[in-house]
Amino acid sequence: MPIQSINVRNQFKGKVKEIILGDVVSEIDVVTPFGIVTSVITTRSVRDLGLEIGSEVLALVKSTEVSIAKL
Repeated sequence: MPIQSINVRNQFKGKVKEIILGDVVSEIDVVTPFGIVTSVITTRSVRDLGLEIGSEVLALVKSTEVSIAKL
């Protein structure tokens, strides 16, 4: 799914370093050129996005949340 445009200004390309799966939510660590960004997303979203160690992603950072988009 290509990302056409998005209004989140803080976007960091990176690769998934670690995934800690939980029953409902999971923790995703993403290595970016600026350091590690951590996101907590639903475990269902981890599966739906097909995230795994090494997946290229885009971390979208708003003031209160970090979202993940698979590249």
